[in-house]
Amino acid sequence: MNFKKIHIGELIKQRVYETEIEHMRICKFFDCTEKEIAEMYEAEILYPDVIMKWCKLLEYDFFRIYTQHLILYAPINHEKYSKKKTGKSALPSFSKSIYTQEVIEFILELILTGQKTKTEIISDYNIPKTTLYKWLQKYSTTEGKKEKKQ
Repeated sequence: MNFKKIHIGELIKQRVYETEIEHMRICKFFDCTEKEIAEMYEAEILYPDVIMKWCKLLEYDFFRIYTQHLILYAPINHEKYSKKKTGKSALPSFSKSIYTQEVIEFILELILTGQKTKTEIISDYNIPKTTLYKWLQKYSTTEGKKEKKQ
């Protein structure tokens, strides 16, 4: 999964294919024609309310893809954020970034294939050093156990 370049229409089309939902059901759910559904598949960007409907119909959180993009390519600078914070915000506050299994696998694959060094991962994606080393320790032993069982 390429989290840098997100084409939401292609991802939705892939999920529709995987779930084998009939086009008539989709058209009825969105109250639109098959041509309009096909246009959504081609769209690189969709309105959030449309994406939300797709999430409900396909039982998949497409917004998580955007969240992973933010974690990897636009991480929060906690020092800058804490200086600007003057009081309570009306927006919800999230205590920490949650890395999905896909993101962890993506990062570890970059290291294992030699595409990036640990230092590059830490600086490029702003992943804490301890977090990266915990992943390496945890998932390298998991892989070793899987190989021994086979």
